Amino acid sequence: MISTSAPIRERAEGLASALPGLLAAANQLAASVQTGEHGRRRSGVGDEFWQYRQAVAGDSLRDIDWRRSARSDVHFIRQKEWQAMQTVTLWADTSQSMRFSSSPQHATKAFRAQLLTLAIAVLLHRGGEKTALLGDPTPATASRGGLTHLAQELEKMADDVEFGAPMRSTLPKNTQVVLISDFLGDTKALRELLNSAQGQGVRGAIVQVLDPQEIAFPFEGRNVFESPTGAIRHETLKARGLKARYHDRLAERQAVLRDLARSSGWQFTVHQSDSAPLPALLWLYSALSVGR
Repeated sequence: MISTSAPIRERAEGLASALPGLLAAANQLAASVQTGEHGRRRSGVGDEFWQYRQAVAGDSLRDIDWRRSARSDVHFIRQKEWQAMQTVTLWADTSQSMRFSSSPQHATKAFRAQLLTLAIAVLLHRGGEKTALLGDPTPATASRGGLTHLAQELEKMADDVEFGAPMRSTLPKNTQVVLISDFLGDTKALRELLNSAQGQGVRGAIVQVLDPQEIAFPFEGRNVFESPTGAIRHETLKARGLKARYHDRLAERQAVLRDLARSSGWQFTVHQSDSAPLPALLWLYSALSVGR
């Protein structure tokens, strides 16, 4: 990764100034998803009729709809829609590593992570779900003001550490979790959070956001590679010779992330920061729906 020469403060201010537009972009992106009023319906305890299903062994006689069953040779159960509001806890990495973009033609990884975070929050609120930021003491909410608060908190979360990591936190009951980062740093904090979540029966989704340059490694000849803070610097005259080893290391990291997710009952995907955000948003929405 090649770090930019702009001071940290200038980069942070640039990121913050983009947030009002980010919130508008998130609303626009979410509007592209046609979920309908009950896009995340599920069976449960509630008052509103959802659907009939054929009775199976083990169903209680009191749950049978005798009027509907009288019109058929089989018994039917009248299911009601689950109406309890659920919570989805969100985390978008805003570390220095995430502020990288290999081209002015596309946004930073941090901006894409924030866009997806806000857009999924919009969709969840539309479906009657509550959202909260990981580690934020503010209670989860499904209100319009909650989205503004979410954007404001993302602005404050500009982190000067080299690589971000989700903090281990006590998660609310009946929650799911969304983690969005490049996950290029130490995975210890991620492992601890997933272990804690698994113990609480909490599931979620992990999105690794990478710049196209980080995926393709298009370098040849002489290059200088620096970590986000410049603490690590490597100069080579034969960058092309590093390509195979780099891809091996990246594949190893993604295998680790995929295995961590699978073993915890979570889902994992990779998203390229210069590609259209809608497929990633649809994947996230589906991943959360499947987890219910």
